[in-house]
Amino acid sequence: MVRKIGRLFIIKTRLEAFLIIYALALGACERGIVYLGQYPGWGGKALFLACTGAVFMAGGKILDCLKHEKRLREAESEA
Repeated sequence: MVRKIGRLFIIKTRLEAFLIIYALALGACERGIVYLGQYPGWGGKALFLACTGAVFMAGGKILDCLKHEKRLREAESEA
């Protein structure tokens, strides 16, 4: 039972990855808007960019990991 629940938290396809990245981006933009309100001027804009930049880095890492896992599965099936 625990294994079945655990499988829900594994990203298997690129579509799932893009949906997760989209959700991260929505949250980051919302947090960035709060920062703009709390810290008017340059500081708020810098924090907004930091939030969105983190999503770009995380998204790239998620997509790279999917490619890497696919290569490993193909190598195992060939061997």
